[in-house]
Amino acid sequence: MAASTMESSERAISRDRLAELLNEDLSREYQAVIAYVVYSQVIKGAEYMSIAEQLEAHAHDELKHALILSRQIDYLGKMPTVVPKPVRTSEDARELLRYDLDNENETVRNYRERVRQCEALGEFALAEQIRQILVDEQDHQIDLATALGEGVPDMSKPLKK
Repeated sequence: MAASTMESSERAISRDRLAELLNEDLSREYQAVIAYVVYSQVIKGAEYMSIAEQLEAHAHDELKHALILSRQIDYLGKMPTVVPKPVRTSEDARELLRYDLDNENETVRNYRERVRQCEALGEFALAEQIRQILVDEQDHQIDLATALGEGVPDMSKPLKK
C-alpha cells in the first residue's frame, strides 16, 4: 500500500509543471511533424511505398496533436514552445522507420503518464484530449512496427535504464 501511495504522490504535480511537461511533448510533436514530412518523401524502395503514404498521413496527425497541445498549454497559462526536438536522418529506410518507432514508443510512454498527471490534478478534460492523441500515437506504433515486421512493443513495462 505504501508503494501505491508513493506512486500517487510522485504523479501529483502542479499545473506549472504539467505545462512544462506538455511543452516537452509539444517539442516531440514538432519533431514528429518534421520527421514524417521528410521521411515520407525520401524513403525509397517498392516495399516501403505503402508506409511512405502512411507517414505522410502521420505528419497531418502530429500537426493536429501540436495544435491541441498548444491550446492546452495556453489553457494552463503558459506559452507553447516553438522549438522541436532534433530529427535524426539516414539514407537507410529501415533506420528511418526505427527512429520513428523509437520516438513513438517514447511518446506513448509520456502520454500515458500525462493522462495520470492530468487526472491527479483534476484536469479531466485535458486528460481526455491526451487520450485522443494517445489513440493516434498507438496507431502510428502499429503501422511502424508492422512495416518493420515486428510486434508492437509492450508499453506497459517500465523503461529499462
